[in-house]
Amino acid sequence: MAENEDLSNSSSSSSSREDMHFFEGVEKLLEIWFEPNPSNKNADLRKIPRPMWDALLKTVRCEIISFTRNEQIDAYVLSESSMFVSKRRWILKTCGTTTPLQCLEPLLRLASEIAGYGEIEDLFYSRKNFKRPEMQVSPHRGFEEEVAFLDSFFEDGRAYSLGAINRDCWHLYTLSRGGGGSGNKRMLNNNNHHNMSNGCNALQTTHNMLTSSTKMNLIESLQLPDPDQTIEILMTDLDPKVMAVFTKDVCNTALEATQKSGIHKLIPGMAIDDYLFDPCGYSMNGVSKSCGKKYKEGCYMTIHITPEPDFSYVSFESNIASSSYGDLIARVIETFQPGKFIVTVFANKTSPAANVSRELEHLGTIDQWKRRDIQFSRFPTYDLTYAQYCKYPS
Repeated sequence: MAENEDLSNSSSSSSSREDMHFFEGVEKLLEIWFEPNPSNKNADLRKIPRPMWDALLKTVRCEIISFTRNEQIDAYVLSESSMFVSKRRWILKTCGTTTPLQCLEPLLRLASEIAGYGEIEDLFYSRKNFKRPEMQVSPHRGFEEEVAFLDSFFEDGRAYSLGAINRDCWHLYTLSRGGGGSGNKRMLNNNNHHNMSNGCNALQTTHNMLTSSTKMNLIESLQLPDPDQTIEILMTDLDPKVMAVFTKDVCNTALEATQKSGIHKLIPGMAIDDYLFDPCGYSMNGVSKSCGKKYKEGCYMTIHITPEPDFSYVSFESNIASSSYGDLIARVIETFQPGKFIVTVFANKTSPAANVSRELEHLGTIDQWKRRDIQFSRFPTYDLTYAQYCKYPS
């Protein structure tokens, strides 16, 4: 959440108060996983130096304002939301009129030339529908435009929309990997891409060319993936009294806002890096102090708050593993008191959250909130659950 955009120069004399003062809290979320590089065991996105991240984020129209790290993850609070960098996972979440898709080309170049990666393993781009889509700039003026832009990079991309498209909905673009062979993966090196043109001929002689090292690589590729999961809770129409905590009128510091709101209690064991904007708005990143050896890319949480009553918005996201998210969802919505919220849960086959869809199916009501919509989607490597709730009797 950045300082609010001033639209006071609008040419329309009948502009409403909201037109004169508006900020789009809804974030665009881009997550990319890079394929482990057998020829470079030291490949690591954290090798990319800070000045190069600064330059990349300029293309997105945001900047770094705070930083924290642990052994597994570098976490950046941005002027518009957050960025997380692990060994082979990269996450960028930005609000306002930022343009995260514009950084794809420089990111892939840095991943190849500096970090040492040759292929993309998986990609997820998602967002809720914007409150004011007409304020966005290319390539984010509509989901169709975003899809077309991503399709120019990825031949195997697929786009989906969940929820009621004439009300609250959630858009997703991801990759369809089919059988999971490396031929379907995005090559970061142009020479590698050129060499793939002879793939059909190569297949005829592959059985004669397998060395012990390539056999080992094939065995590794058939192993079960590390557990992975992500939960997002996207909240709108929030209680003004709760939102007032995230203004300089009520709290002088980010720490005061974090403690007064109870954010520090949502997921225990997080090292919190928080920021309170002037005159209002709040962002925080949390990195787990003890994530466990199974989660090599680190565990995190992040919260971003746009508190203004006319367009209030709060997002919560974490990849903390759990076989049940009901209690966490209840704590989050009790903390922020939204009028409406969307929950999405991604989980792969080895995640403890693999059966969370069944839990959400049975959570027809959560305290004062009643479920209005639920959908399930199965992808080659992940299952997705989407649910939307409203505070009844609305």
